[in-house]
Amino acid sequence: MQVQEAGGSEQWTRVKKQLRAELGDDVFTSWFARVDLEEHQDGTVRLSVPTRFLKQWIQNNYNERLMGLWQRECDNVHRIELTVRGAIRPRQVTAVQPSLPAGAAGVQNAAIDTRSENIGDATHVTRAQAATAAVGRGDSASDSARDVLQGAALDPKYTFETFVEGDSNNLALAAARQVAAGGAVTFNPLYLHASVGLGKTHLMQAVASKVRNSGRKVLYLTAEHFMYKFVAALKSQSALAFKDNLRTIDLLLIDDMQFLHGKQVQQEFCHTLNALIDGARQVIVAADRAPSDLDTLDDRVRSRLSGGLVVGIQEPDFVLRRNILVSRVEAAHRSYPQFDVPDSVLDYIARHVASSGRDLEGALNRLIAHNQLTNQPITQEMAEMTLRDLVRSSEPRRVKIEDIQRVVSKHYNVTKADLLSARRTRTIVRPRQIAMYLAKVMTPRSLPEIGRRFGNRDHTTVLHAVRKIEEMARADYALAQEIELLKRMLDA
Repeated sequence: MQVQEAGGSEQWTRVKKQLRAELGDDVFTSWFARVDLEEHQDGTVRLSVPTRFLKQWIQNNYNERLMGLWQRECDNVHRIELTVRGAIRPRQVTAVQPSLPAGAAGVQNAAIDTRSENIGDATHVTRAQAATAAVGRGDSASDSARDVLQGAALDPKYTFETFVEGDSNNLALAAARQVAAGGAVTFNPLYLHASVGLGKTHLMQAVASKVRNSGRKVLYLTAEHFMYKFVAALKSQSALAFKDNLRTIDLLLIDDMQFLHGKQVQQEFCHTLNALIDGARQVIVAADRAPSDLDTLDDRVRSRLSGGLVVGIQEPDFVLRRNILVSRVEAAHRSYPQFDVPDSVLDYIARHVASSGRDLEGALNRLIAHNQLTNQPITQEMAEMTLRDLVRSSEPRRVKIEDIQRVVSKHYNVTKADLLSARRTRTIVRPRQIAMYLAKVMTPRSLPEIGRRFGNRDHTTVLHAVRKIEEMARADYALAQEIELLKRMLDA
């Protein structure tokens, strides 16, 4: 764990806010949501990303914008570096030596260091890659096809031992452990979905590491990595070899499925998925929402993904957040023996940073940086001052009963007047009860007030509706997922 310069994380937070404002939520989430600040020192900003594809894309498309925003925050920034987090096999992309065609001798010694490159050198990298791709078709095509089996880099920190279990993720953890243990394929594909920072990538990589150590063929890819490799195979005329190699593996893991775009790419993914499942090979897919909510995917792909075991990971409760913090403090203590966080501070963070495990780690990283750079002990006052922007941004949006009525009416294709009416048809009663339930769990309103807002109903009617939906949601997984979707829509 690297220590950042004082103020570096605050500057990075402001840079990300400006990027989101300029690019919009969709573009920002696609390319910058998983970019982390590793170090800000001596005029150099070091950022890390999970995949080489993401690194190259940012270098080629956003280097000037990143540099400009950082220099606006700090005048002495003169260099930005991007690295791939947790690269297990750092390798170089080199030109193929034998059988060079005429005019290709100049690229004989071309090489790209994939471990760390200055963003300012993005043009040079692109030209070198283009030169490498121009080398003869024969060997380079087969090399490109075999390259898919190397997959994306795994973070060695993401193991089952470091995953903290709680009520919100125990089903997903149990399913992942069963897949990693091998044996008969009982559910295929396994589909994990959760918001950012709730542990789906951790589980995916934990399975990949465990299975890889057992000697089975494993391929872990992000969806964008899959797209990049498939397009590269098409360009190098090695698409058939790409497909054949892809279908020889024992376990395929595709992360961030929501970023899989393009009709041809989706068709190939669907064919690969069918081939692996029909051949009793295990597939695990992860995304930020359920298959039915991935509107950009082809209907056949969504149907195939929905045909396995679909497991959602919910936001961690207070107990799980507290346990995550304890686990991370113990890990940090091994690197910084003097680092200590009072229980009151852990309670404060667990209570107020409630969005994701990633935000919890970010909060701890700030405390570590403050402690190491200032040599001051961590206290409640220091934590409140250091984390004030993170705590403020994690405060939930105030939901109004009118918002609930509007969202529920639109979702179930009924009118607000129907919700407030005395009609007792099933198509009206169920949405009305769900709306009352959401009003109870998402607003501070009392039962009598909720009853008044739903056509002057008695508070006992509201209480009956709340208990009814709670009981049904426990027994009906589809209804529980539908309610979670409505909550996300109201929180957006």
